[in-house]
Amino acid sequence: MPIVLGLALGALLIWLDGRDLDSIEQRRLNYDFLVNATRQHVELTAVSTALVLLIAVPTGIAMTRPLLSRITSPLITVFNIGQATPSIGLLALFIILWAIGFWPAVAALVAYSSLIVLRNTMVGLQQVDATVTESAQGMGLSRLQVLTRIELPLAVPVILAGVRTALVINVGTATLAVFAGAGGLGTVINAGLVSGRPLITFVGAVLTAILALAVDYTAGVIEDVLRPRGL
Repeated sequence: MPIVLGLALGALLIWLDGRDLDSIEQRRLNYDFLVNATRQHVELTAVSTALVLLIAVPTGIAMTRPLLSRITSPLITVFNIGQATPSIGLLALFIILWAIGFWPAVAALVAYSSLIVLRNTMVGLQQVDATVTESAQGMGLSRLQVLTRIELPLAVPVILAGVRTALVINVGTATLAVFAGAGGLGTVINAGLVSGRPLITFVGAVLTAILALAVDYTAGVIEDVLRPRGL
């Protein structure tokens, strides 16, 4: 995959170098502008995904505990609001209620992708065989020790699959951050649409696709590394 993505990026750059660009295309397709837009896109994706992990994983763990089982359904409904709302509408709502900038865009991405990680965390923990946890408790382990030593390691593959999905979703949805003034590769795509330059839009879309595939591949490698041995 890295070789394929590298060849695709190289082919795109070589193709662009051989094109006769007008003044508008030169301003939007120069190296500095594209690198800055990609950096902003990566920052949006990384920060939003990190916040999703901080929010969704602990919440998913808490919702599988017996004491909080009664509020599981209402909490899922709250998280489902972000997933059910169209991404552009969710972004517009945060802009209206908050402001224009980086953090409203991040908040919209977090609200949009949290449900995936939350559900995977819950499913991963709920699929652990009850006899395994009961045996661990019978051996003298506390509930916290059972959670950290038994349940979470067994649930890691399912949780990481949710994180991987959330990452890819955030890469694609982050293109809308341009409407919040947060930059990203959506700036390139929107510049092409506004100026009537399909070439600019095409380059922005291809770079977004390459970034999404690169993030998915990297997340897959990390998933394999973090997966407990023997699973």
